[in-house]
Amino acid sequence: MEDGDRSFLFLDLGTVEYERAFELQTRCVEARSQEKIQDILLLLEHLPVFTLSRSTEPDHILVPISNLAERGISVSKTNRGGDVTYHGPGQLVGYVIMDLRRRGKDLHRYVRDLEQLIIDTLADWGISANRIPEHPGVWVHNEKIAAIGIAVNRQWITMHGFSLNVDPCLEHFSLIVPCGIRDRGVTSMKRILGEDVDPQKLQQDIINNFQRVFGTRGVG
Repeated sequence: MEDGDRSFLFLDLGTVEYERAFELQTRCVEARSQEKIQDILLLLEHLPVFTLSRSTEPDHILVPISNLAERGISVSKTNRGGDVTYHGPGQLVGYVIMDLRRRGKDLHRYVRDLEQLIIDTLADWGISANRIPEHPGVWVHNEKIAAIGIAVNRQWITMHGFSLNVDPCLEHFSLIVPCGIRDRGVTSMKRILGEDVDPQKLQQDIINNFQRVFGTRGVG
């Protein structure tokens, strides 16, 4: 693989349990570290799950964990940054396996680029979104519409990425302190638009904006 190669592989995984997706990411990171594969964008949905980061506070899950199974929600620990968050049907998740050695080893720029990807995609749908400097993610007014959480290994290969609320069960967010932020809300594209979102069009918008923001070309 040539050093100047900016191609990436796009994979649509459909609905995947969190643990299976985490294992896939881990294998991809190892292969990317050895330059056996190119950069990858994985797009998928998860079954309902609360994911706990390395720094999640125990009281940020607001109900007994033993009660979550009754609601069909599992709990998984993970190695990304941030705090507790929710993934589930109606939420588009993007996991990015990318070699940052070819992008200046700049984590702050990488996070800003992920945010810009979402901001630009929402603009395609007529939704004006913004950043809040002290809270990574993408916001519409005072409500979060997309979360950003990443991890980077010693070889500067990324994993995890973003989750965009298209039409998830927003009530599930009330069972946690989303991303550890108590004074702001959560919203979705459907709540803002008042109508369903075409998932295929949204996915293509994500890919198009990913290529533009990161200067890549898709091959899958």
